[in-house]
Amino acid sequence: MKETHPLLLVDPVSRVATPVVNTGSRLLLAGVILCCAICFPASIRAGETRQRPAVGVTGVIVQSRFGGQIFGYDIDATGTEGVLCEAQTLQGGLVLAAVETFDQSTGRILKVLAKSMDQGSDFITLGVIGNSVGLVEREHVKALFKVIRTFSVINPLDTNRFNAVWTPPVGTGHLVEEVSRNQGTPNVAVWAEDITSNFQPFVFSSNVAANTFGLVVTITDQDFTSGGNPGLAYDPVNNRAILGHATLGNPFVPGKIATVNLATGVFTKFTGVGLGDVNGMAYDPVTGTACTTSEIDFSVEFYNIATQTGFAETLPGAQNQFYSGADVEFDPVNRLFLVAQPNSSTASSGSSIHVYDVSGNLIESINGLSFSNAFNVVAAHIALNPGKRLGFIDGPDAGVTQVQSFTY
Repeated sequence: MKETHPLLLVDPVSRVATPVVNTGSRLLLAGVILCCAICFPASIRAGETRQRPAVGVTGVIVQSRFGGQIFGYDIDATGTEGVLCEAQTLQGGLVLAAVETFDQSTGRILKVLAKSMDQGSDFITLGVIGNSVGLVEREHVKALFKVIRTFSVINPLDTNRFNAVWTPPVGTGHLVEEVSRNQGTPNVAVWAEDITSNFQPFVFSSNVAANTFGLVVTITDQDFTSGGNPGLAYDPVNNRAILGHATLGNPFVPGKIATVNLATGVFTKFTGVGLGDVNGMAYDPVTGTACTTSEIDFSVEFYNIATQTGFAETLPGAQNQFYSGADVEFDPVNRLFLVAQPNSSTASSGSSIHVYDVSGNLIESINGLSFSNAFNVVAAHIALNPGKRLGFIDGPDAGVTQVQSFTY
């Protein structure tokens, strides 16, 4: 099962964190070339000419400015900065929450964009998306079960200030649970859920920078309406969301993979090749390959979405569910999938990231990391700057107050 034991207890409606104890403190060739151009701008593609860095942990660590637990972070895939949110509960019940930008090279906090201290408000980083666009949610608690959710935009991220708003086409009784992590294309896929009554999920596309939205598609298939959030990726070529989830009522059988046309609402699904829930998902729009991790059989899977076929590979050295994979991210410059493994099967301790090509070949394993999900309110996430072959992942602090960098 996924590890979900945070140091902070989180209200399921407001997502306000309260600590269990005071710790002190998410033409074929032309066609291929066109797809590459669509998926990432020239500024990133130019990074292919750079010399490859040494593989491993860099020693650069980002520490939250006020020592709070990090509620999501991301980095600009073409720039020099990142963004994180933090929160901690102080004596007397006040929650100190903040939004901060940081330098990718040094880990230094550059600026505190927003800070609050009240009885329960917080901020959550939803991602850096589009072309260097940061997206942050604020949850302002007015009363029990009354939470005002607003979304602020930093465009571009290196302005180090909020300068626009995002107004998703769902009511305030909905949680925006996931935003697809695809930079370099204007649109993303968004997964939201109605928390007022029946917990009905929805998915839609959005150009966050322009504050525009596609069709809001209601998800009714039972394999995708129960349990946790699905794996989510966006296909910018076909304007569709790609989802992965456990089969209803049975986590010990192959899960399901689905596509949702975000213009027409057409939903299709097929049976996957990995056992149990889908922990992470990423997508290569050039080859049409989706990569997922599965919980029960500690494997990584590769799917041809067009043919609805796939195969699974056991994570290197993994022998049981303890070694299952988590987040998956795609590097569109070097054509690689990076797979997070909270409990390493290639090192004697700590965590690892395994790097695969789009054909499913293991390229390398990056050891010496520490990003166990045991205390995360927001699940561990790999953030990439592909042109520099640079990444960030949670850790090494067990209190989830830090982010560490690595190269691949």
